[in-house]
Amino acid sequence: MMRVMAVERTVLDGLPVVRSWQEDFYRHLHQHPELSHQEHETAAAVAERLRGDGFEVHDGLAGTGVVGILRNGDGPTVLMRADMDALPVREATGLPYASEVTATDSQGDEVPVAHACGHDIHVTCLLGAASLLAHAREAWNGTVVALFQPAEETGDGARGMVEDGLAGLVGTPDVALAQHVVPAPAGSVGTRNGPLFSAADSMRVTVHGRGGHGSMPHVTVDPVVLAAMIVVRLQTVVSRRIPPSETAVLTVGSIQAGTKSNIIPDRAVIELNLRTYTEHTRTQMLEAVERIVTAECRASECPKDPEFELFDRFPLTSNDDGPTTRVAAAFGRFFGERAESIGPQTASEDFSDIPTALGVPYTYWVIGGIDPDTYQRAVDSDRVAQDVPANHSPHFAPVIQPTCDTGTQAMVVAALEWLAP
Repeated sequence: MMRVMAVERTVLDGLPVVRSWQEDFYRHLHQHPELSHQEHETAAAVAERLRGDGFEVHDGLAGTGVVGILRNGDGPTVLMRADMDALPVREATGLPYASEVTATDSQGDEVPVAHACGHDIHVTCLLGAASLLAHAREAWNGTVVALFQPAEETGDGARGMVEDGLAGLVGTPDVALAQHVVPAPAGSVGTRNGPLFSAADSMRVTVHGRGGHGSMPHVTVDPVVLAAMIVVRLQTVVSRRIPPSETAVLTVGSIQAGTKSNIIPDRAVIELNLRTYTEHTRTQMLEAVERIVTAECRASECPKDPEFELFDRFPLTSNDDGPTTRVAAAFGRFFGERAESIGPQTASEDFSDIPTALGVPYTYWVIGGIDPDTYQRAVDSDRVAQDVPANHSPHFAPVIQPTCDTGTQAMVVAALEWLAP
């Protein structure tokens, strides 16, 4: 342990030098976000900095993914991952470096773009950790793989990098590491063994009615009423089908039907989202949704069967016990009381598609990004939900420090559990 701590000090001595460019790099990323599969400028900036630190760089995986490899003698291989994409959100933080970017999305629509999930922090911290390791090669042995992934928000970026030959580049690492900034006090680090982030499934349901004049509903099959009944009944999936000991979420996020108040349309489209922590519960909920929708359509004498489309599917993020226990102990030693054990989170991630495909164990943790005083005031007034913006909110933007330092340190400390001689 003393040897690892000495190596940590050697590597992290360079943090002030990294900080001198890191904060400006973050501001630039935050002000210039890019949508999923459009991360061209972000990828170019990442590749340039990796090359400057002596990494062998491979780009273009899944379109815009970047992999930097730094070989430093015999030893373990550690893969560290950050996601790069932003969201179609109009930023409302009021920061001097707030995004005013718009872009054309995959549907051809012009949308605002913002780093409302904190992926700019992830990129910045991984680049900082990579740079620290590159400039302290005398302190460790092995291979560092710095992986910058596109399209996490659409759930297909990790899978796309795997399909584009990631295994041929990186082989079989000894461990894979990743982190996410969350609405918790900046400077804090949290992890847990087992399920951390839920699996997620989005479903688009189209139900078919028979349209007509609003004055003659008796000769129609009204899909608006049908959709309303489906939404109400879907609320029983979790409350009446899932045991209280299981955690699950079902949210109906969109209903679209009709164009005018006196016209009964011929269809309605319902979009919903499921979050689960076991494959059994996942299957049970998907089957329950189809059963309820089909039964309600039959009860309404719909002229056509309903249609179901699954999209934006995310795997379960379940931390492997060995590396998680090891990293949690290292965090406890380095961060002290700022490191804690946390419960399962209902957010979702596609990171685990990478270590699963490579056949390697992984561990994933979270870092806080909210000003500690702001967070404490919200706790004291019992207003965390109202006063602390969550990821995907137009008001979400991590404070630069100590968030950047903490995320950079966490990556280095975790990686050195394998790389320290």
